[in-house]
Amino acid sequence: MERRTLGSQGLSVSALGLGCMGMTFAYGGQDDDESRATLRRALELGITFFDTADMYGPHTNEQLLGSVLGAHRDQVEIATKFGNEIGPDGKGTGRVNGRPEYLRGQIDGSLARLGTDHVDLYYQHRVDPSVPIEETWGALGELVEAGKVRHLGISEAAPETIRRAHATAPVSAVQTEYSLFTREVEDDGVLDVCRELGIGFVPYSPLGRGFLSGDIRSTDDLPEGDWRRNAPRFSGEALQANLRVLEQVEEIASAKGVPTTVLALAWVLAKQIPPGVVPIPGTKRRRYLEENVRALDVTLTDDELAAIDEAAPLGVATGQRYPEAAMGGLRR
Repeated sequence: MERRTLGSQGLSVSALGLGCMGMTFAYGGQDDDESRATLRRALELGITFFDTADMYGPHTNEQLLGSVLGAHRDQVEIATKFGNEIGPDGKGTGRVNGRPEYLRGQIDGSLARLGTDHVDLYYQHRVDPSVPIEETWGALGELVEAGKVRHLGISEAAPETIRRAHATAPVSAVQTEYSLFTREVEDDGVLDVCRELGIGFVPYSPLGRGFLSGDIRSTDDLPEGDWRRNAPRFSGEALQANLRVLEQVEEIASAKGVPTTVLALAWVLAKQIPPGVVPIPGTKRRRYLEENVRALDVTLTDDELAAIDEAAPLGVATGQRYPEAAMGGLRR
């Protein structure tokens, strides 16, 4: 598989990564055996870049990855995250914690669960507005010096926050939601600052949280325990409006002779975002993984890209991407 470089500090990863959150968290229907088989199949297909977080579970996602990837540690790049606070009882508190003493404890726990002595990319999952970013990133820089972390990243941060973090310790990757239905980074300054500072870009949910598969036509199509049941874009009139846009994208995919998911991923992969864009579509099933990888062999013409942009322009989605309470934690 093609490899791409994220940032200017030498982090090289497979051109397509695997988002692992849904294997144990947020989407319901957990199946550890199938998830492990999916991880092994990803390795066979050439995927080496795996994304997790201490909050996913909490903790169980890192443990799952460690159980499979430990035997292949020198062949893979593991990214994990801290910042969504986990209390002493092992449960999420609903708060964000960017204090240096907190992150120092979190990295040690992540290393133990992953069964490794270092992570290749360590993200600040959300920004803590009560802690100056320089304090958090000063401590992260110390983790790099100690060898526990190879490269640093930040997720869902505002452009000026990214700039201040990078001035404290080099940022290799910015992770933010990005897809045909979520294109705000194109005009809110995030991509601009990545280009300016030589920071790689890692789009999560590049398939619109599964919406671009076309399999979700009503809330009833989502399993019990799936957080999308409470997501504005998947409810009521907003869902119906988004389905009308999806129909146009599906027509373009049909004309191309590929599934809509493949078209949507090929669109993200085609984006020229120096110094590198590596999407991490999430799945816990081998059949979807194999479909996603097909996007690497699809080339979109200028006419096709223009047609996609016309069907799904910036701001096309109806409804916020998170419930109101979670939206407040973005772009700090």
